[in-house]
Amino acid sequence: MYIAGFVIPVPAEKMEAYRAWAESSAAFFKEYGCLEIVEAWEDNVPSGQYTDFRRAVDARDGEKIVFAWQIWPSRAALDAAEEKMHQDPRMEISGEIPFDPKRLILGCFTPIHVTGRA
Repeated sequence: MYIAGFVIPVPAEKMEAYRAWAESSAAFFKEYGCLEIVEAWEDNVPSGQYTDFRRAVDARDGEKIVFAWQIWPSRAALDAAEEKMHQDPRMEISGEIPFDPKRLILGCFTPIHVTGRA
């Protein structure tokens, strides 16, 4: 199991556009071997004393935080998929992205402890 995680600031009024974009993107990633994708819309994201999700992505007034993750079989599977996905013409961005991609945070992780999953 290998996890790709994202923190994304999205204008509140673009929630439905983001949901549609995420649904379409999920189908694409699943085609290339992604096992599971979760896109979670901000419900309770407190401001921290030193750092927090909002500051991490320079969230602006009226923006909500999306916390998302993808589960891949392995890092090798994600690396191979990314190589193929970047050659797929559907990877070219068409239309408006419902968030500022320059402020998206991406990180990939190897689990060290998993509970509740086979």
